[in-house]
Parts: sequence; C-alpha cells; structure tokens
Amino acid sequence: MLVAGPWLADSTSLVRESYEGWAVLPGYTARYVKVGLGPPVILVHGLAGGVGLLTPLMNELAAFCRTIAYHSRGEDDPFMVRRPFDLDDLAGDLADFADHLGLERPIVVGVSLGAVVALKCAARFPFRFQALIVEGVDVRFEKTLLRQIASYVLRGYPLPTNSPFINQFVNLLFGSRPRDETLFRFVARECWRTDQSVMAHRFRLAERFDLRAELSRVQVPVTVVHGRRDVLVSRKGLQALLHGLPEARLIELPDAGHLAFVTHAASMADIVGRTVKEFC
Repeated sequence: MLVAGPWLADSTSLVRESYEGWAVLPGYTARYVKVGLGPPVILVHGLAGGVGLLTPLMNELAAFCRTIAYHSRGEDDPFMVRRPFDLDDLAGDLADFADHLGLERPIVVGVSLGAVVALKCAARFPFRFQALIVEGVDVRFEKTLLRQIASYVLRGYPLPTNSPFINQFVNLLFGSRPRDETLFRFVARECWRTDQSVMAHRFRLAERFDLRAELSRVQVPVTVVHGRRDVLVSRKGLQALLHGLPEARLIELPDAGHLAFVTHAASMADIVGRTVKEFC
C-alpha cells in the first residue's frame, strides 16, 4: 500500500509516496516509513524532528535503495519519558527493529544522536549490520559554550517558531544562515513537532554518552561524515572517534553544518550509494 505520510504531507520537495507501518517491539511500538526498492538501509534520526526531518535524504536514497526510517521512543508518545530509558535501550530498539522487519545485516545510517545509537548498537551486536554511516557525532559530549546554549534552548526555553533567538539557534545547526528560507522553515517546523519533554530527555542522554570504551567492539566498517561547519562536533572528539574505531574512514563536507543530512542530502546520498555498491 502506497500512502502519503502525515509527516510528508505539507512539503512539496520531499518524498511523495511511502509505505507506512507499525513495528511492535519489546520496548515500544515504532511507527516507520519505507520508500524505494533495492538493498535495505535503515535511517536513525537525531534528537528532534523524527522521521520528518530525514525526508530530504530519503527522497535522494529512494532512487537506488529500500530506505526505512522509524520513530524512536517518545516521538509518538511523549509520556514514554515517564518510564526511564537510556541509550542502551535505544540501541536495543534498533536491533529489534531490524529483526522485526527480517533484515539480515542491513546498512545503517545514523545522524546526530542517531549516530550514537547506531554505534552503540553495532558495539553490542558486532555482526548485526553490514556497515555504518554516521554524521554529526564525535566520541563524547563536551560541554562547550554552544552545547550549553543548546541545552538551554532544548530543555528550558519555550519553542515559538517566530522567535529570533530560536531562529539564530537553528542557523547554528545549519552552519550558516541558509539561503533557502523554505528549507529553514521546514527544519524549524519538523524539529518543533518533537515534544520538548522528549527533546529534554534525549539531551540528558546525550550529555552522558561516552563511546570511548565501546568503539573497539564495532566490527563493521564505519564511514564518518563531518560537516566542517558543524559547531556541535569538536575536532578533538572527531579524531578520537576515528582512532578508536577498528575500521573507519572520514568524509568531510566543507560547507555543511550539523544538519548536513538535510542541507547536503544529495552528497549524503552519494556517500550512502557508494557504501551500498561496496557491500551489497
């Protein structure tokens, strides 16, 4: 069944048709969307925006692979934050989701917090995936000024979409003021669809993560994509991530920020496409 997804309905440049379903997992029931045909690729979204924020990348990937993105815990049910869950739970959800769909060693693409989840899952289940592509991540959370600002915005500041302060924060995620106002409005709209209590809980998880002890257990090739204008990823942390992984390669996007998977979706899709050709 092909249907227009509710998270795609009000955007003219995104995925036009999709299959939607529900995956009943041990921890929760995950809503997901699937587009395209070919080798399976699972997308893991970040702290805010859910599947909707991934749709520019999905639109590009649908041309050559079966792209599947799912909502992580709390996205559809903010009351889930009343039942504590951590990054290990989210990593287990990824493995359970792949099992539910009967996917044998798919490629996984994780962005921002989703990249942390993907790496933790691969460390826990060393041969569960074919390869990983991660973007917007380093080895641990460092309390830089910008990350403290992010914490303040996401946990304590009301989120009106017309706030100049919020708009400047979104510009930081882009890496510069976006030339395309439509894209800016799309990012703001999709991010604020995520309940603020869920964002706050996820941010608390992000503040505590440290991958250094787990990286050696990741036994699959990892492509690390880094936007050089990403103000939330430190160069020191990025190098530690690359040195800690047994098999890793770095691809840098010179003009991209933290939201490279949105602003540079075609470049990200090209990286995924090369990985698909290499391993599938």
